[in-house]
Amino acid sequence: MGLVKIDDELHEEARRASAVMCRSINAQAEFWMKIGMLAEANPTMAFNDIVKTQLAEANVRLIQPLAA
Repeated sequence: MGLVKIDDELHEEARRASAVMCRSINAQAEFWMKIGMLAEANPTMAFNDIVKTQLAEANVRLIQPLAA
């Protein structure tokens, strides 16, 4: 584990996002880094598809959306 220097404005955005997402600031930053790495490795995948894939790999049972 180490320290990562980030811009003060980005840190503030991570703080705000972490409050909304019920994560610590570090967990929010880790989430953004992981999603960013996956997006770079899979440039044709949308954010929602990346998240769905990660949830499936973690064996999280996804609830089917309601029919309109």
